[in-house]
Amino acid sequence: MQRKDIISAVIGLSLIAVVIFVWLGPAGTRQAPDITLTTLKGEKLSMQSLRGKPVFVTFWATSCTSCIKEIPDILKLHDSFADQGLEVIAIAMDYDPPNLVKNFTEQRKLPYTIALDLDGSAAQAFEQVRVTPTNFLIAPDGRVVKKNIGLFNVEEMHEKIADLLKPTGQ
Repeated sequence: MQRKDIISAVIGLSLIAVVIFVWLGPAGTRQAPDITLTTLKGEKLSMQSLRGKPVFVTFWATSCTSCIKEIPDILKLHDSFADQGLEVIAIAMDYDPPNLVKNFTEQRKLPYTIALDLDGSAAQAFEQVRVTPTNFLIAPDGRVVKKNIGLFNVEEMHEKIADLLKPTGQ
């Protein structure tokens, strides 16, 4: 291989790396979308109003077996951190009928906020969510610090939330 070919290969790989970095972005540099959700109770909840708190957002559906399997882990996060300021928001996908979502959450007495994404705009705003469950952990300053597609690791998420709740300087 000639020196010119090696230099071209290095430049090409460097450009690919830059494109991947820009496309995917490192965790913690993207801001959560500034959207307003409608909860099952009919209340409006803006993501902007949650600034200052860590927020765990999960996109789910009543027909998603992995989503159902994940509920006990979400409950663990809620039970561990709600008193310290963690907001948990479960956003039902647009194809999930609101009456099923309501019945499901009432039967299971889910203590966290349930929102409906009737037109798919929340899923679109959160990086085109198409697969459930998809979870986002948002820092108090609004940065998305973790995105997970599929079942999340509850211990890892517990640690990340605990870190977000630590007073600055610790």
